[in-house]
Amino acid sequence: MIPRYSRPDMVAIWEPATKFKIWYEIEAHACDAMADLGVIPRENAEAVWKAKDVEFDVARIDEIEAVTKHDVIAFLTHLAEHVGSDEARFVHQGMTSSDVLDTCFNVQLTRAADLLITDIQGLLAALKRRAMEHKHTVRIGRSHGIHAEPTTMGLTFARFYAEMDRNLSRVRDARAEIATGAISGAVGTFANIDPAVEEHVCDKLGLVPEPISTQVIPRDRHAAFFATLGVVASSIENIATEIRHMQRTEVLEGAEFFSMGQKGSSAMPHKKNPVLTENLTGLARMVRSAVIPAMENVALWHERDISHSSVERMIGPDATITLDFALSRLTGVIDKMLIFPDNMMDNMNKFPGLVMSQRVLLALTQAGVSREDAYTFVQRNALKVWEHRTDFKEELLADADVVAALSPEEIEEKFDLGYHTKHVDTIFARVFQED
Repeated sequence: MIPRYSRPDMVAIWEPATKFKIWYEIEAHACDAMADLGVIPRENAEAVWKAKDVEFDVARIDEIEAVTKHDVIAFLTHLAEHVGSDEARFVHQGMTSSDVLDTCFNVQLTRAADLLITDIQGLLAALKRRAMEHKHTVRIGRSHGIHAEPTTMGLTFARFYAEMDRNLSRVRDARAEIATGAISGAVGTFANIDPAVEEHVCDKLGLVPEPISTQVIPRDRHAAFFATLGVVASSIENIATEIRHMQRTEVLEGAEFFSMGQKGSSAMPHKKNPVLTENLTGLARMVRSAVIPAMENVALWHERDISHSSVERMIGPDATITLDFALSRLTGVIDKMLIFPDNMMDNMNKFPGLVMSQRVLLALTQAGVSREDAYTFVQRNALKVWEHRTDFKEELLADADVVAALSPEEIEEKFDLGYHTKHVDTIFARVFQED
């Protein structure tokens, strides 16, 4: 992933040096377990730990791989250069490359998930704060992009909070599912290595043994992991799209913070564009682009092939680094987002009183008017407001059919905004129940 959309902690997980350090730990812990079983001499296992503080030379490993055409063999050769070829002769005994590669990959994914969990928790805190701040800030709700009925800005933030809270649970579940390791040898039968070695290595690395591996860890786990990242990305886009719509000139109910010295356009100095949320929409697409390849990786030939390998070398870093950046960026957008309550009221009153049409419809039916007739009475007056920008309440008061069923006082009462916000506390209690 390019530096522009990267943060250092997540990038560090995917650095070659980090990968080789994990490979080393897998091999060293495996040697300890084999020594405990009496399979290899204790002194050879202890000799491997001489390299525990070594910063493995990535360039040197690449140099060896250029000859061997095999990355794990290149690493083992380099490790022997530090430990000594005789002392290192039992390293990797009974193991196969996938034992190292797959176990390492899952360690990296669990570490990435830990960072993503922290990111989501930060975003949740920002969403909750803004929800509480604007709990009763009334704005018009829209369906199909058209004015519907009043809601509040706090409910909008609360809705996004609930969605991201579900995503927090999903990522935690995905982390638990991916946190497996396999040290089972060729085709996963443990023919040349005791299952106790796998148990020891997994315990040391914070994983659980894969119940049954076929030389590789089953890729349905990884498909579920990347699918979860895709869902989180879609939720980011959901929030970003709402903010982008709110920032439109003819709406302007909310906007990204525009910092001192920021420029919106190279040509038009007046511009204040929603560039951060537009960027988030694009980043969400990139995270989701990893989902289908991860799904396609599930079907491998027989006990293994490596058609998944090249895919995972790309989507592992790219999807997690991008999502980490996107979550951080969205948190900043929410924290600094500008809200314009006066514009919300102006927008709601653009067609005066029109958003109360359902209340009038229901009142007419309750007064004995058939639903079909009630709908006709309300709609014909609503259309006048659409066409001539008149006042909906005044049109109703001038309609003989309406006033025959409802008194002026009853009509007036149907235009109380508080009617639409009376259950905000109930909804908030549901969303923030654990708090």
